[in-house]
Order: sequence, then structure tokens, then C-alpha cells
Amino acid sequence: MFAINAPYNGGTHLPDITVVTPVFDKRGGEIIFYVAARGHHADLGGITPGSMPPNSTTVDEEGVLFNNIQIVYESKFLEEKIRQLLVDCKYPARNPDQNIADLRAQIAANEKGVVELKRIVAHFGLPVVEAYMGHVQDNAEETVRRILNVLSGGKFVYAMDDGSEIKVAIHVDRKMRKAIVDFTGTSPQRPNNFNAPLPVCRAAVLYVFRTLVNDEIPLNAGCLKPIEIIAPEGCMLNPVYPAAVVAGNVETSQCVTDALYGALGVMAAAQGSMNNFTFGNDQYQYYETICGGAGAGPDFDGQSAVHTHMTNSRMTDPEVLESRFPVSVESFSIRKNSGGNGHHKGGDGVIRRIRFHEKMQGAILSNHRRVPPFGLQGGENAKTGRNSVEHKDGTVEELGSTASIQLENGDVVVIETPGGGGYGKASD
Repeated sequence: MFAINAPYNGGTHLPDITVVTPVFDKRGGEIIFYVAARGHHADLGGITPGSMPPNSTTVDEEGVLFNNIQIVYESKFLEEKIRQLLVDCKYPARNPDQNIADLRAQIAANEKGVVELKRIVAHFGLPVVEAYMGHVQDNAEETVRRILNVLSGGKFVYAMDDGSEIKVAIHVDRKMRKAIVDFTGTSPQRPNNFNAPLPVCRAAVLYVFRTLVNDEIPLNAGCLKPIEIIAPEGCMLNPVYPAAVVAGNVETSQCVTDALYGALGVMAAAQGSMNNFTFGNDQYQYYETICGGAGAGPDFDGQSAVHTHMTNSRMTDPEVLESRFPVSVESFSIRKNSGGNGHHKGGDGVIRRIRFHEKMQGAILSNHRRVPPFGLQGGENAKTGRNSVEHKDGTVEELGSTASIQLENGDVVVIETPGGGGYGKASD
């Protein structure tokens, strides 16, 4: 088995480690499948606990790089080798025991996948299984081509808090039943960490076109067969090493998604951020994404207090969080009227207050603290988010979209997340 998190070699950002296992035929001489398990590790080193630094400028400051590292050989887990990789670097992992345990869990998941694949092959035969895998992709391709028959192309420019822009033009060729998604004109590679590796950009495109399909099909690469993606090398959606990328996976991916919906005219912007909050010290490391408002569309209101689009995660229960970390969740509530008004109203964001009972380092990676999530077709923009710290001495420190903060016993971090944009004029 092999482990990889390299952003410029198929990965997203360093905390996301993918364990890949080849599946051999009965003779053991030919690889017939691969299985993989990707997991976000709570800490993988880097300049801040949680490996989501708000101010990294190179990928090396974001954690430990696994660039196609063999972790199992002849059925034996190479723990000593992995442990050395985790600790023998400039910014080592803070809890290598936890990383080792998580990698073992991923290995076990892959082994289960291997067993199940072999069971299916034994039951149906390899030719039948391979044929159906082809059918699944061919069916996905055809469903997307049917959508392209009724879609109109469009252009959109999406402004981000750091001043960068995502420009996208979607050209639909109904005769050929294909589309070109062109990001030419997008801002050059950033000096900050909002660069998104090309696999992240591709994932956002895949996600958007899959959501346009009403049929119940599994998410797979067949959806992208009718889609050509153009992202010029050196732009923030196709950066070159050693650009920092940790926010590209979590923040820029959300912006790409909303830009595509804006170009197609099908939905207003969601909160456009994952509101990444990390905190920790040498003993504790914690990471969460915080929900917000969803965008409205031509026949629906946006949902409130939900994780939207590329977030794909759930939040830790307050009871679990408070039992494992020296913090208290003082309140977690819907931020009323933060969604954009319109014929259909955008969803509301949330207000989350966490009080600290030990000295820790915190970090926030977010967007839409300066630029509001957009409304469409006359719908109003949503309210921007807000980050702040209420110190134990009563002073309030306002934070920007990205910030690294030293938290003392008694300090309260307050994160107010953006709403979603409205769709259509309210007067209609």
C-alpha cells in the first residue's frame, strides 16, 4: 500500500492523506483494481496546530509531504519508516501516534474494499464486473450530455476577499453535446495559500455538473468525459510548486463552485467559505468547518445553517468536543436575516461562540468577510461573515478573513458565518 498527499501529484492539501492499495488477480501477477481511502488528519505538522496555517507561503510550511510513500510491504505496516517521516522534518507532526492510528484505519478500510471486490469477482466473474464498471461511467457520461442539451453557457467573475478573481466562461456545444469550462483570466498564482491544485478545480467542476443531473447516479469520472477544463498553468487554479495550497482546497474550491453556478445562472452564491477553525497546542489539536447559508434558486429558498457544496463534513457534537478538549461551546445559533432577500430568500448563517479554558494557538481560514456572497436575477447579496475574539479582560479583537491568534484561558472566539444569496427580486 502507498500513501500520498502531494498537492502537485494528485492530492488536495497536506492533511488529506490518501492510502492506495492495488488489487491483484488470482495469480498475483496483474493489477485488476485499485482501492483507496482518503482521510483528513487532525494534524500533520506545519507552522500551526491543525496544519491549516492562515499565513503559509509555501507548501513546506503546511505539514509533512507524503509523495507516493510505500507504507505496507509484504503485508507488514512500515511503522518505523512512517514515524520517522512524520517527525524528522522542519515542521513535524505534533501527534504522530494519532497519525499512525489513522493510517492503520485507512489500511483496514482498504483491506475491506479488497475483500469485497474479490467477493464480487468470485460471484459474477471478472469480465462482468469490469463491464459494469464501464457501464457506470458510460451512463454518467450520457446523463451529463443530456443536461448539456438544455444548458446555456455564460460567464462570471468571482471576487475574493484577498483581491483575487476567478474568471470562468462556459461554452456549450449542443450539437456535439459537450462543454468547455475555461478559467482563462483567473488571477495568477497567489503569494498566500489560496492556490487550488488542479485536482481541486476538477473536483469542483465534477461536483457542479453532477448536481445538475436529476438521475440517481454514483459520482464518477464519467461525468467529466463531455467536459473540457482549461486552467492555465501558473494561475491560482493550477499553481506550480512550491505554492502554498491549504486554503485552496477548502476556500477556493467553494468559490469555484459558486462561480460555475453564477455563470450558468442556476443558483445564487452559498456562504462561499468553510470557515475553517483550528486550535491546539502540543497536547491538543482540533479542526472544524462551520456551516452557513445556502444560496437560493429559481424555485427554492436557500437552507440555513448547513454545510454547502465542497465542505462534505459534519460538526463534532458539543458534548464530545467539550469532553475531549478544554473548551466550552457557549452558544451555536442561527444568524437571523444574514441571507440575501429575494423572490426566494438565501439561507442564514450561524453564530458560534467557543470559550477556551487553556492557553492555545488558534487559526481561522475563511472568505466573504469583505466581499458579500452574490445574489442572482435581482436577488440581494447575503451578509458577510465576521471573526472576533472577546478577551477575558473585556476587550474585543476584530479578525480578518485569515488570522492566527494566541488564546488565553477565558477568551471566547466568535465566528459569524455568511448567509446565502437571494434569487429574483423580492417585489416579484
